[in-house]
Amino acid sequence: MLKIKIDINCDLGESYGAFKVGNDAEIMPHITSANIACGYHAGDPTIMAKTIGLAKKNEVAVGAHPGFPDLLGFGRREMQLTSEEIRDYTVYQVSGLHGFAKAAGLVLQHVKPHGALYNMAVKDERIAKPIVEAARRVDENLIVIASPKSALARVAIKAGLRVACEVFADRAYNSDGGLVPRTQPNSVIHEPQKVVRRAVRMVLERTVPAADGKVLDLSDVHTICVHGDTINAVKLAASLKKALVKAGVEVKPLASFV
Repeated sequence: MLKIKIDINCDLGESYGAFKVGNDAEIMPHITSANIACGYHAGDPTIMAKTIGLAKKNEVAVGAHPGFPDLLGFGRREMQLTSEEIRDYTVYQVSGLHGFAKAAGLVLQHVKPHGALYNMAVKDERIAKPIVEAARRVDENLIVIASPKSALARVAIKAGLRVACEVFADRAYNSDGGLVPRTQPNSVIHEPQKVVRRAVRMVLERTVPAADGKVLDLSDVHTICVHGDTINAVKLAASLKKALVKAGVEVKPLASFV
């Protein structure tokens, strides 16, 4: 019987200038893939380089986390951009991190859109297509991280790119499979034990309870996201990895099995 494999990804490199966000150094040993901000919604060139260095030290795979040019809103506000703008902004960000990875002797593993850009691409192929095209133009070997059964996943598969289906251990789901907006109460789950139980269930049973009690079928699950800026993020990631290993799951970077 083949062992179940899973990746744990985390959004990192979100500090910029004099502002420190998250606990990158502390959480890095407990994950297998890092989504690194590329300077538009968060991060800056020096932070990008430092985060790449941390990932290399901890043998964590690295990926680009491109977002809308919205530093004030942390990339969580929807923007109405043309397909050309979305493609070019994504190429710009992914290429930047691709360069830092190469300079550090690493290969960029994946692309995962951030915030509002991700949420829009999950639902709308018109948003997903330029993101996928950008990834393909930079490196056709890149893995696209997307929600199961999403427009982003469909477009990436059609374009011939590898897709890693992602679930969120610390976010509440609506009955349609989308995430409960952060503007609503209880959208983020902070209790580590509850997050861990949900995550293990997602991996082993491929299901998750929605906010209204409905049980959602997740289909394939390749990676679990934890957020680096969530309260107790380090404890959560450590507990999650330990619980998955205890359940007989092999925790590895995406490129080793997707």
